[in-house]
Amino acid sequence: MTVAEFFSCSLLAFGAPLAMFAMTVANDPVRIIIMIAAAFGWLLSFLLSSLVWYAVVPLRSYLAFGMVFAIILQELFRYFMYLLLRKTEAGLKEISENHEIGSNKLEMAYVSGLGFGTMSGAFALVNVLADSIGPGTLGLRGGTEYFFVTSAAMTLCMILLNTFWSVIFFSGFDDRNYKKVAWVVLSHFFVSSLSLLNRKELYVATILPSYIVLAITAYIAFRSAGGTSKSLLQSFTHRS
Repeated sequence: MTVAEFFSCSLLAFGAPLAMFAMTVANDPVRIIIMIAAAFGWLLSFLLSSLVWYAVVPLRSYLAFGMVFAIILQELFRYFMYLLLRKTEAGLKEISENHEIGSNKLEMAYVSGLGFGTMSGAFALVNVLADSIGPGTLGLRGGTEYFFVTSAAMTLCMILLNTFWSVIFFSGFDDRNYKKVAWVVLSHFFVSSLSLLNRKELYVATILPSYIVLAITAYIAFRSAGGTSKSLLQSFTHRS
């Protein structure tokens, strides 16, 4: 049963991102490089936030303190990725095999966000998945049996949010529409703050608002990328 739980939670959290990677990133070496660079950027932000958390001894026991600095540093590194990709845009287009990587600026934002989110999801869930294999199972004499599936669902939510956040973030700076940037930062704080409720096992209060924010963010990202109702319907229409 524990092995089944491990694979089910893994597929729930990483199934959709893996499909996104296979369908939109894996066929272009330049996109893979961008995704790896973004994942490395998230790792650096995580390292710096860990150093801040370790240095401030009096507040080390407060989870919210570390969360605030982690979010600030993640958004700073998202901005650094924006600057880096805009500076190297012409060069990336030249070395790309299909020369289409620069045709839509937000393609790079999408790939960068997917790398950002995938790395954050891996760090958030890897230890939980390791515990799910056994030898014990939560929910018998302590804790709740919904812990693993809730963790997987929230990991998927954060991966997708990071992907959409990067699209909105890049679009906001390109268009000088800083309301989009504000939405990214504030919604990041909001969803991350909701995760603090998991300590009290208030999983519904965490998941439901987070997925509502995800739906709103997906719509904003879709519109930021130039999407319309007509183009959305056409994407589901089979064309020979």
